[in-house]
Amino acid sequence: MENRTYGYARVSTREQNTDRQIEALMKFGVPEQQIIIDRASGKDTEREGYQYLKCQILRSGDTLVIKELDRLSRSKADIKRELEFFKKMGVRVKILDLPTTLTDFPLEQLWIQEMVTAILIEVLGAIAENERMKIRARQQEGIAAAKRKNVRFGRPPKTLPANWREVMEAVKRGEMRPVDAMRELGVSHSRFYRLYNSML
Repeated sequence: MENRTYGYARVSTREQNTDRQIEALMKFGVPEQQIIIDRASGKDTEREGYQYLKCQILRSGDTLVIKELDRLSRSKADIKRELEFFKKMGVRVKILDLPTTLTDFPLEQLWIQEMVTAILIEVLGAIAENERMKIRARQQEGIAAAKRKNVRFGRPPKTLPANWREVMEAVKRGEMRPVDAMRELGVSHSRFYRLYNSML
């Protein structure tokens, strides 16, 4: 059975562009139709495209090509686990930004390649993990700063009709049923009772 080469590209959001990665993979010789793309965070490996590639497509003797190590994950533990999985599976992983993974060493020098690659993976994995931690810290700082400025998160609350107080007063006096008031104001059951209780 012929050994095949697949590529994997990942960006964290739908707004980001995979062109740079795809171009590099194709330049290396990966057919475009054999490049799997994910638009998902690198915080773990539970990504639809990656899991399909790993569990359904790749087989022993195949080669997986990625542009950068952190396309697999931004977690050092995940990176090491995934690379070990592929090694046991008999899938060769080539990382374009790690030249030692691209060279075919003679069998007697294979241990040198593995040693150098392991050191680089340790360093780059730590950098990727540190970058993820910095991103999370910046996000938390941004949220905290926004809260101090009273920036609201989530959907903006729906505006109420100008007569909402009169409607609620009518309910309190027993002149209108709650269900009719909800329909009149266009609010949900839960919001109606929050408004009602706020007027008690």
